[in-house]
Amino acid sequence: MTADLSQLVKAYDVRGVVPDQWDERLAGLFGAAFAQVTGAAAIVVGHDMRPSSPGLSRAFARGAADRGVDVTEIGLCSTDQLYYASGALDLPGAMFTASHNPARYNGIKLCRAGAAPVGQDTGLAQLRELAERWLEEGAPEPAPRPGTLSSRETLEDYAAHLRSLVDLTSVRPLKVVVDAGNGMGGHTVPPVFAGLPLTLVPMYFELDGTFPNHEANPLDPANLVDLRKRVPAEGADLGIAFDGDADRCFVVDENGDPVSPSAITALVAARELARNGGTGTVIHNLITSRTVPEVVRENGGTPARTRVGHSFIKAEMARTGAIFGGEHSAHYYFKDFWNADTGMLAALHVLAALGGQDGPLSGLVAQYDRYAGSGEINSTVADQTGRLAAIRTAYEDRADVTLDDLDGLTVAAADWWFNVRPSNTEPLLRLNAEAKDEATMRKIRDEALAIIRG
Repeated sequence: MTADLSQLVKAYDVRGVVPDQWDERLAGLFGAAFAQVTGAAAIVVGHDMRPSSPGLSRAFARGAADRGVDVTEIGLCSTDQLYYASGALDLPGAMFTASHNPARYNGIKLCRAGAAPVGQDTGLAQLRELAERWLEEGAPEPAPRPGTLSSRETLEDYAAHLRSLVDLTSVRPLKVVVDAGNGMGGHTVPPVFAGLPLTLVPMYFELDGTFPNHEANPLDPANLVDLRKRVPAEGADLGIAFDGDADRCFVVDENGDPVSPSAITALVAARELARNGGTGTVIHNLITSRTVPEVVRENGGTPARTRVGHSFIKAEMARTGAIFGGEHSAHYYFKDFWNADTGMLAALHVLAALGGQDGPLSGLVAQYDRYAGSGEINSTVADQTGRLAAIRTAYEDRADVTLDDLDGLTVAAADWWFNVRPSNTEPLLRLNAEAKDEATMRKIRDEALAIIRG
């Protein structure tokens, strides 16, 4: 194996093909580097159900222990379960998962104590530099006194903590279909839902990191097909799909129609504001629907707009003391969960909101779905900078629009907006457009695509 760490250490995590791009030897070096970067006396480590995850996780743990760090291994877990452990134990953490990527991939999501994010500017760049040096020069000398490896069960405590944050004991009985995609939702949903007035219809709960039924990426509509059929067939009240590491949740209504993650963000924001006395800051990234800041203001809160990406959301959550944050990619962040993202807690909020009234989910979310959106459209381009400049030239002299550069380029008018931002890892431009109605959205979307692909 020849490791190219520039392709492996991404903006927010470590991610690559096993064993082509990385293996257990490199995982051990990452463990040693994480020990040095954090300076921690102890860390917590967990992993998902991918075939390579147990070996990589153990190698990382041993690498950290060789540097004198005590390692608590929590074994199979979802990413938000690892964040729970990091928060509850006040330890830096490492989660071995490649989230929704295909089976041949694996990765590491890292956090400091209290589930604080680790990104390029907060430790990942140092991690890469140390691992690169040690690949060339050999592993560092072990500490005079190695750390210990111990196991700890956290699943039931994690489930109890989530249930303490959302009261579902008095909701009407609901029937819910859950598609775990053979990912970690099959591990975490049963204990979280235990004892609640819910009839659970499980789909693909068997833990299998080869993903035999479909990829565990609900952002791709192809992976929601089975759930969308099953919900009306079962006469269920709703369906929920989790990605591979179960930190994101996607919702479909009683008809099998997908509910926009922006609508879920608005719904949960309204509930969290009510729970906090009608005040508080709510974070949303710049590609969420305009519905979100409108609902936040209507419910007494203060919306705050950020760039796309969990490290930006979490940093702004900490800076502002925000009570909640949401992304259109279906990541949901909670102050009461150490500012970390947890799809499971968002799912409990949806269940509580639906079960607290008599109407169907489609009617409940209609008030939170006010605009027509394009979804994210990716275009391969040879010159990202040149295409963005062409968009700016096309719109900058129009009196009815404003432009801003918070993340890529956002062009906005009274009745519509679109954002174009470059991928960090591929020669792509990503377009998201929204307007007051479908016809306007299509017109604006097609105008932007013509420039992007021109």
